[in-house]
Amino acid sequence: MTQQISGGMPLHGLKVVEMGQLIAGPFASKLLGEFGADVIKIEPPGVGDPLRKWRKIKDGTSLWWHVQSRNKRSITLDLKEAEGQDIARRLICEADILVENFRPGTLEGWGLSYAELAALNPKLIMLRISGYGQTGPYRDLPGFGVIGEAMGGLRHLSGYPGQAPVRVGISIGDSLSSLYGVIGVLLALQERARSGVGQEIDVALYESVFAMMESLIPEYDAFGYVREPAGSALPGITPSNSYPCNDGSYVLIAGNGDSIYKRLMMLIGRQDLADDPRLAHNDGRSQHAEMIDAAIGEWTGTRGRDEVIEALKGARVPAGYPYTAADIVSDPHYLARQMIEQVQTSAGPLKVPGVLPKLSRTPGRLGTGGPQLGEHTDDVLAGLGLTDEQRQGLRERGII
Repeated sequence: MTQQISGGMPLHGLKVVEMGQLIAGPFASKLLGEFGADVIKIEPPGVGDPLRKWRKIKDGTSLWWHVQSRNKRSITLDLKEAEGQDIARRLICEADILVENFRPGTLEGWGLSYAELAALNPKLIMLRISGYGQTGPYRDLPGFGVIGEAMGGLRHLSGYPGQAPVRVGISIGDSLSSLYGVIGVLLALQERARSGVGQEIDVALYESVFAMMESLIPEYDAFGYVREPAGSALPGITPSNSYPCNDGSYVLIAGNGDSIYKRLMMLIGRQDLADDPRLAHNDGRSQHAEMIDAAIGEWTGTRGRDEVIEALKGARVPAGYPYTAADIVSDPHYLARQMIEQVQTSAGPLKVPGVLPKLSRTPGRLGTGGPQLGEHTDDVLAGLGLTDEQRQGLRERGII
């Protein structure tokens, strides 16, 4: 990816203070940092963000850390102590954006409510991500992404009928909340440019998942219809499913456009299904989904995956197969679009995902991997005017 000077980046000049840990809040800050914001991440002394020890570890640090925390500066600060809260307050007074994902009420207990902070810094935009939001009867309950996915309706639809609900293999509830949070920040920045005043952004994990649930609620309201899990199919949109090949693999075929459907049927030798007037449009096809899927599966089942994919490409039918990490890092399209990049980390050179979205004139930055715990504490606190002696005293008292 072409690296731009920092002054040319969309969020250059904005200062972000990140409080919180793990996924939802830090992922939002990561996105802001990739487009030029100066992100100062506050971590508890000695232990840091628990994500540092999640999943695969190399040289003592999670490899995930180098994706989630790239472009950030790390300082250590004990926010449970008054001295730590005072330093955080001073940092926030100079910030444009505060990102936090503690349980509601935590910051209020530390004297860091939005009202108190906005009185000191009226331009402050505060992004708050929590399980259930800052209001409502569930606000005080602990909530992780998995619970948001359940309450938001996603888990009920995941898997096969009659079986235990399965999860998407990533923390999708957290990441969706981060994306909504960043949208909120950008909206608030636009409004602040007119009014000169910041505001508070309240994002709930369950609501971020629920917002993705398409026609779930109007179908229930109009017909009393409760959507159920359907395995690999997409109910009401036909054909769109996964189909077995004779080499043990699967292909995914999305032949649900009317003209695409006809080309697909002609490709598999089913002119009768292509010409059947009942199947000309999606509403009719969806009433005969099992018959259509069986015909496609019969065709794919006598061929290998690569043969199927090439034939479908030739017929201009959207198709693919489930990529593994090995498929991704070697795929020419990923590489051509610079979606696999390499950064220098404490664990050495490391391949990581590229930056999204892609801006033509002021693209984001890849930067460096995640910082060491407290790597920038002295620099940041010196910038607040704390002397060497004051910082040493804070260290001795365990505040930093």
